[in-house]
Parts: sequence; structure tokens; C-alpha cells
Amino acid sequence: MGATRRWPLPDGYHHLRVRTAIGHGPAVFERAGQAVLDWRMHRAVGVSIRSGEPVATPGRPVVVGLGMGPLRLRAPCEVVWTVADGTRTGFGYGTLPGHPERGEESFVVGRESDDSVVLTVTAFSRPATWYTLMAGPLVPFFQRAYARRCGRVLRRLTTE
Repeated sequence: MGATRRWPLPDGYHHLRVRTAIGHGPAVFERAGQAVLDWRMHRAVGVSIRSGEPVATPGRPVVVGLGMGPLRLRAPCEVVWTVADGTRTGFGYGTLPGHPERGEESFVVGRESDDSVVLTVTAFSRPATWYTLMAGPLVPFFQRAYARRCGRVLRRLTTE
């Protein structure tokens, strides 16, 4: 695991890469990176996060909850890598048994050479349950919409 760290992504999966401009400067980079690592971005998007760690930590499980009430889907994952090297901050997690998809997704805030700050969401996935298989092309549509929403929410969080 850890394949979302590099390109190209593995064959046999749906691939996703969405880049969203967040802002400019070191302060925006720091705030955005922290909001990704401490799950604040995910929670602000409207998903629940159950983790034994306050920040994304390699080797540690996390359960992402999508939807509401009895319709909430629980998506178990494991953080497989993190980065915080001064120009990139973020993590990738891979799916665990019980997740509706099989694959990996990463959320990385990058500081570009022109001092702009960008969130890149990268994923590869394929159905792991009958209902995601039946949903067909709707799953990639919702994954892309979710990635775009992450960017909009992170932009808002860095200006609050």
C-alpha cells in the first residue's frame, strides 16, 4: 500500500485526481495542512471520523462514516502513509474489509513554487460490495464531487 504517493496509479481501478486552489502563503499552507492531518477538513465536509489518534498516523485504523442515521455507511480504513516535509502535508489511507470500495485515497496540501497552496485528492478504487458494483458510474461521480467539496471546505477553513 501507499500507491497514492506516486503516479501512475495501479491498473484495474478507477483513478481520481482532483486539485483545488486553497490560497497563498505559508500561513495558509500551515492551517490547511493541519486541518487535513487532524481530520478537521473531513468532519467539516460532513463525514464522521472515528480514530484513536488526534491526527492521521500510519498503521492506525480510522472509520469514515458517510450518510446519516441508520443509512450511515461505515468505511473502515487504515492510514498507510503521512507526509509533512515543508512543501507537502497530508496522508493516504487504504480500505479495510467492510469498506464499500477497495483501494486507497490521499489528501495532500502542497505549497507550489509561486507560493500558492493546493489540495490534491488522489484515489484509486473499485467496488468491493454488491451495492457499489450496482451503482456503477455513480460511485466515481460521487467520489469526484466529494474531492471537490473537500477543496472548497478546506479553502473556507483556512480563511476563518
